[in-house]
Amino acid sequence: MGSNRLSFSIQADPPARLDKAISRDAPEEASLSRTRLAKLIDAGEVLLNGTPVISAKGKVAEGDLIEVTVPAPIESDLTPEDIPLSIVFEDDDLIVIDKPAGMVVHPAPGSPTGTLVNALMHHCGDTLSGVGGEKRPGIVHRIDKDTSGLLVVAKSDKAHHGLADQFRAHSAERYYQAVCYGVPDANDPRLRGVRGINFEPGNIMKVTTHLARHKTDRQKQAVFFEGGRHAVTRVRIVEPFGTPPVVTLVECWLETGRTHQIRVHMAHAGHGLVGDPTYGGRRKLPAKSISEAGIAAAKAFSRQALHAAVLGFVHPVTGESMRFESPLPQDMQDLITALRG
Repeated sequence: MGSNRLSFSIQADPPARLDKAISRDAPEEASLSRTRLAKLIDAGEVLLNGTPVISAKGKVAEGDLIEVTVPAPIESDLTPEDIPLSIVFEDDDLIVIDKPAGMVVHPAPGSPTGTLVNALMHHCGDTLSGVGGEKRPGIVHRIDKDTSGLLVVAKSDKAHHGLADQFRAHSAERYYQAVCYGVPDANDPRLRGVRGINFEPGNIMKVTTHLARHKTDRQKQAVFFEGGRHAVTRVRIVEPFGTPPVVTLVECWLETGRTHQIRVHMAHAGHGLVGDPTYGGRRKLPAKSISEAGIAAAKAFSRQALHAAVLGFVHPVTGESMRFESPLPQDMQDLITALRG
């Protein structure tokens, strides 16, 4: 496939910056994001009235002629793999996947194959129109390898940047279900003494901290109150288990989306997730409070009990509001059944 040449005129009342004006007035099917335009300008592929543009910040006027040469997307060096996917929604611009626990999202050292991206390269094939000039899926958010549930992936450059803008602005809706030790209740006097934790109406626990890499274990994240990145998680009790309660099904939602955010924040609150090998620990549940089956199920649960249950966003191309829900996977259902005793 050869390069695509676009020719169009700047319409009335153009934005002050050239890249914004081009992005506004370029044919919609071109899907030219400002980031992609910046690369094309740097490569000398954008002409203003026949002269190569040298700065994305330049001025334009109504009626100016813009010519853009868009090279065909280059083939990615990512390896397509025929791995089954649970597809919740798909169109020309994006795909929503219900990821199983155990699958890594993106190839990395130690996980070069068998990832969601490898599976998407095979599934999407020629329907990938190019992200950043390369035929590859556009990852705008991730969930941990051993967390299950929903995530959206872009298939076009325009969708990639539109989705990324929403996640950057924290406007995407993301709700998780998790099983944690203890009960994150406003009536617990211990929680009133934990820095960064307060309660909102409805017994909603709000955790506000900064997160950054752990000082000694670079594979972990840690809570800080200076430096790092601002992070906010809210937590609502759904169902406590035991008499008195010692384990709880909770709903968590993100105001920000940082690496391991829910897992770190729940551990900071003293309510680490059942099965979490990094942050949750292995707690001994009291036999007087919960059944033997519940104790055994919690002890044997082999991953963090965390599921991305709800995902909502505005479609970056059509403008349609979209919301998807995923039921708890079987292993978490079995855990909850055992905890109910």
